[in-house]
Amino acid sequence: MNIPCILIPLIVGLICALLGYLLGKLLSKNNSDSSSLKNDLDACLQKSNQYSKTIANLEAELANAKKVTSQSFASVPDAPKFLFDSELAASVFGKKIKENDLKIVEGIGPKIEELFHAAGIKTWQAMSESSVEKLQAVLDSGGERFSVHTPGTWARQAALAYQGKWQELKDWQDKLDGGKE
Repeated sequence: MNIPCILIPLIVGLICALLGYLLGKLLSKNNSDSSSLKNDLDACLQKSNQYSKTIANLEAELANAKKVTSQSFASVPDAPKFLFDSELAASVFGKKIKENDLKIVEGIGPKIEELFHAAGIKTWQAMSESSVEKLQAVLDSGGERFSVHTPGTWARQAALAYQGKWQELKDWQDKLDGGKE
């Protein structure tokens, strides 16, 4: 009976020694893996620093380019000025055209032109820069009698008139029905 009592601590001791040995091996592998991970992390941090410097350089270049661009365009007017050629317009339309006559836009008559003038849209350029929603709001302000009109093409027609593209405007208007496509 005494013999098995001695064997139990001996077997437990051997098992503990074996587990300690295996645990030590396992931890030494993890240490080498962690040093590899540390090296990888250091490499990533170096790349990150390089990218940060590159981004800072690009932002500085962009700011400089914006400054140069704003200085170079300071002397350029906002919109190009097109010269009105009444003779060319008259030759295409077969009638005398006055500059900034909104009635040249198909779908706009004298009363609608009055509405737009009252709303501050007095030129082809102003109409060409207006959204369809804004043009519709001007029509809506005139009451129900103007609700049948659709200003979907009016801004583009006005742009063609402003740019002096009379033949293109005339050809397009020949395809339109009361200013509608």
